Amino acid sequence: MTTQPDTTEDVQFWFDPVCPWAWITSRWILEVEKVRPIRPDWRIMSLAYLNLTQHEGKDLSPEYLERMGRAWGPVRVCAAAAKHSGPEILGPLYTALGTRFHNEGRREDPNVLTEAVTEVGLPASIADAATSTEFDEAIKASHHEAFDEVGLDVGTPVVRIRGKALFGPVITPAPKGEAAGRLWDGLALVAEADGFFELKRTRDRKPTFE
Repeated sequence: MTTQPDTTEDVQFWFDPVCPWAWITSRWILEVEKVRPIRPDWRIMSLAYLNLTQHEGKDLSPEYLERMGRAWGPVRVCAAAAKHSGPEILGPLYTALGTRFHNEGRREDPNVLTEAVTEVGLPASIADAATSTEFDEAIKASHHEAFDEVGLDVGTPVVRIRGKALFGPVITPAPKGEAAGRLWDGLALVAEADGFFELKRTRDRKPTFE
């Protein structure tokens, strides 16, 4: 087991609220917070920017291209919320959005954005940012902080552990309790290895939400 730090450490976690795999990993990191001295530092990235701009839409199906076009909305709302109330709002807002998108299966429901922002105490007008480009540069800046380091052949989530950014872990369902802590211990240990790049196997199941 990797040595635990004596004080609480911040773990930067980049997410796009529409990604189901990032959502599961985010629920895992909240479980880790209960059993290990860590604190999630929520940050935004954009799958739309990654896939449509940085990858120029290459090798994407028409269906996925259309989905990516719509993916700008939720992350823009997150950026607007952070501008309005500070970055600490991102954790509660992500939970409000993700619960509706993934657990409740309401990704196509136009009411989700307004419901989520009002649930966390923000003005309903914050949801209007979904169709505005006002916050796109802030989104790109946060995105580049992660992807300039981790590279473009990955997606979300990106987690920075003790100064090293990694893609993943991609897992389903989210481990709970000490099982979540043990996964954290292993990931932290791997992150310490200089020159470590990748562990992977083919996914054989769909994401499971609880």
